[in-house]
Amino acid sequence: MRVALIDPGSGNLASVRRALERASDGPIVVEIAREPGALIEADRIVLPGQGAFAACRAGLDALEGMVAALHEQVQVRKKPFLGICVGLQLLAERGLEHGVTPGLAWLPGEVAEMDPHDAEGRALPLPQMGWNTLDFVPGSHPILEGLLPGDSAYFVHSYAWRGGTPSDLLATTDYGGPVPAILGRGNVVGTQFHVEKSADVGLRLVRNFLSWTPRRDEA
Repeated sequence: MRVALIDPGSGNLASVRRALERASDGPIVVEIAREPGALIEADRIVLPGQGAFAACRAGLDALEGMVAALHEQVQVRKKPFLGICVGLQLLAERGLEHGVTPGLAWLPGEVAEMDPHDAEGRALPLPQMGWNTLDFVPGSHPILEGLLPGDSAYFVHSYAWRGGTPSDLLATTDYGGPVPAILGRGNVVGTQFHVEKSADVGLRLVRNFLSWTPRRDEA
């Protein structure tokens, strides 16, 4: 299996690469992708990201031909795709961090600053940083196989997805209210949390992604 790990200039590439290699049940080649050709040769594509939406989009745009290749290989050829943290956020129609920045618009919705409050109405600190539990319907998507509601993942973010289509929302976490944690449609999935920092839960999710074959009616 060949996995293209896109380098937008702001992702934890070494840790994500190790997670992909550890999670694989068979031979795997993980290529750091800075040119479109790597996507053509890949069986699966991963886009990590951390930091600001606008900076990650600028980093992606700086890779000549990469956005067009992403569209061709994921949206047209339907290769399985995983977005991690800001890599998920970039799938939105736009991000509102440091101004308005267009996203890839693969899924409806936008990424806006969170405004979390506890049960007494007190503001919760941002970013949400640390371990938080996941809430989802078991068996609702292959990416969740082997996971249980209440399993914890590692989050670091001040902005989150809002709006969009309810059927795209695969899992939430709670931080002053429900926060989208995993989204997906067809051959595309993404996590707001860092799978590479989420210990066994993250590795299980990555293993599920590597073994996942979206149905034709899904893709």
